[in-house]
Amino acid sequence: MRGKRMLSVAEAHRRVIDLIVPQPPETVALTAAAGRVLLADIVATRAQPPFAASAMDGYAVRAADAAEGAGLRVVATAAAGHAWSGTLGQGEAVRIFTGAPVPQGADAILIQEDADRDGDRITVRAAPAPGAFIRPAGLDFIAGARVTAPRRLTPRDIALIAAMGVPAVQVARRPVVALLPTGDELVTPGSAPQPDQIFASNSYGLAARIAEAGGVPRLIPPAADTPEGLLTALAEARGADIIVTLGGASVGDHDLVARVFGEAGLDLGFHRIAMRPGKPLMAGRIGSVAMLGLPGNPVSAMVCGELFLLPAIARALGLAGERPTARPAPLASPIPANGPREHYMRARSIEGRIEVAEDQDSSRLGILAEADGLVVRAPHAPAAAAGEPVDYIPL
Repeated sequence: MRGKRMLSVAEAHRRVIDLIVPQPPETVALTAAAGRVLLADIVATRAQPPFAASAMDGYAVRAADAAEGAGLRVVATAAAGHAWSGTLGQGEAVRIFTGAPVPQGADAILIQEDADRDGDRITVRAAPAPGAFIRPAGLDFIAGARVTAPRRLTPRDIALIAAMGVPAVQVARRPVVALLPTGDELVTPGSAPQPDQIFASNSYGLAARIAEAGGVPRLIPPAADTPEGLLTALAEARGADIIVTLGGASVGDHDLVARVFGEAGLDLGFHRIAMRPGKPLMAGRIGSVAMLGLPGNPVSAMVCGELFLLPAIARALGLAGERPTARPAPLASPIPANGPREHYMRARSIEGRIEVAEDQDSSRLGILAEADGLVVRAPHAPAAAAGEPVDYIPL
């Protein structure tokens, strides 16, 4: 039910996360797994390397035989993928290349720079220590080593999983996020707007962030400010895992959206939070589908997307869905005291100091495009002087 009290950002975030149902698993080829969220541990079935391997080109020797000035006879060659199956005897050496298995009986690699060769004979120029330039079996990982879930798979993870010999992984299905802009004033980019219309921008910016976060954006054409227009748009969003409305109606504050969607089955969890920009945020559920209502002002929508929609997508993918992490950084210039709502201010990091934009008008996307982060100001925070630390969320 809608309450009169404005929720804190932290409480609103918790309630949004509680609305989200984690996605079911699917199996994808390792070549398609980058950026996906792993749901099942990967377990190595053998060590890497599975044998003691040469770390350099040179000669496999017995360290006891390879004193400075000693002469050794080359009896074989070993290369990566082509092991020598014999056993090294006293006074013998095997020509060996990087990655090749170290022959039985050898306990050091005499690098080629430290040997002079004449036919099948070598003379040791500098004696190797026992174990020199040998990578022991299991140096990288042993049998039973794990890549633990859940985690968003990086290219580094992909390389490690491939080294374990695993061709496919179990990941979370990408959630489909329907973006439903509302307003008679909106037209899609490329259309011919009337003098009193503007181009819809929120859905395009959020779609890009959704894709980056691992979701599948579905852009719905702008809905008219009528019950019929909203219901048509809602029908087009059918099948999505999360529905996001953008803006309300000319009467303001999502009243028409809340009423029409309520009649269509929306269980409204909350409406309005103590945040700037983004006060008219609302959230609830339509059947089994989470619904998030973002403000219509472009900056408000994008900032709320960072704080609530992206964590919701992370949660749908099987991650914790935590709030963005702020870090302390010194101010480049003074900023005034804050009001009663938690304020997320567009800012830029310049040589390690944070420059807060003077104009924080929530309609100005140009300032947001130039920003690389948000300064977070607690309710009623006092004025801060240049050099004082503030909480900063990189974008």
